[in-house]
Amino acid sequence: MTEISIEASILDLTGGSAVKGQEAIQSLWSGYGSITRYFLAGEAVKSVVVKHINPLVKDAHPSGWNTDRSHQRKLKSYEVESLWYQQYNSRCDDSCRSPRFLGIKQSGQETLLVLEDLFASGFDQVKQKVTMEEVEACVNWLAHFHGTFMGETPEGLWSSGTYWHLQTRPDELQAMAKGPLKLAADAIDQRLNQSRFQTIVHGDAKLANFCFDAVAPKVAAVDFQYVGGGCGMKDLAYFIGGCFDARLCEQYEDRILNLYFSSLEQRLQSLGKLSSFARIEEEWRSLYPFAWADFHRFLLGWKPGHWKINTYSEKLVSQVLEQLGYGTQ
Repeated sequence: MTEISIEASILDLTGGSAVKGQEAIQSLWSGYGSITRYFLAGEAVKSVVVKHINPLVKDAHPSGWNTDRSHQRKLKSYEVESLWYQQYNSRCDDSCRSPRFLGIKQSGQETLLVLEDLFASGFDQVKQKVTMEEVEACVNWLAHFHGTFMGETPEGLWSSGTYWHLQTRPDELQAMAKGPLKLAADAIDQRLNQSRFQTIVHGDAKLANFCFDAVAPKVAAVDFQYVGGGCGMKDLAYFIGGCFDARLCEQYEDRILNLYFSSLEQRLQSLGKLSSFARIEEEWRSLYPFAWADFHRFLLGWKPGHWKINTYSEKLVSQVLEQLGYGTQ
């Protein structure tokens, strides 16, 4: 039985007079709740999106990783996301757009996050395939997001962002076949975590978490469950790996990296943080293959037949292993 009255909470947080309808958007991973659009009658705010987190009604994990560790990780992820919206999200301006936070209601482990409806604000396109211009809009978002939070301590967030972070994935590491990459997992993780320049990373910057403007090449991002500290290359490698096959990853590597660092430089300049840019670029370019290898490690333990495992990622993993002195795969 739901303890929180969803409609009453929406009206309380928005000042609305009535809810006139709703539209399901999606269920949360493993059935931990739902995301729903609610339409309001006669108000300045015509619609809102509500993320309803209710882990008491969870289902089995769709990929079979249904453990207590997995459950606790998800619970923390929703705590992190709630804090993100309350304490950090307002700093995301038009260059790294996110949903405006309208309010929160909590009772025990049940949480309602009431957010701006990005679709109503013009970001009404969710894409499975993208043009190069659309990829570049997302890369630009990531660079501006990372620039915004460059050098900041992720207080209250994940100390190391990304949902595949090694310290939160011992089961997947254990499941990996023996080999150099498994042996090098800690060293790769340490290289990324000990980089001199750290920011706050989105942590799940996949295509499905970007909403596109139908008119202009602009995007907004959603889903901040795994936001936390880290090297910005983690987000960039993960995003590109979800957009391109091996051939295109190879073909566009220089173009993507050059665009990212150009946008990052622009953002740091606007914030008065430009003095360290050359050192950031030098370090992060060197860590781009490490970010690929880190996610590749996770996939080999989580779902070794995953389509993102390809010759390009394997090439970068081999480079990293050789650099670390672990030989090749």
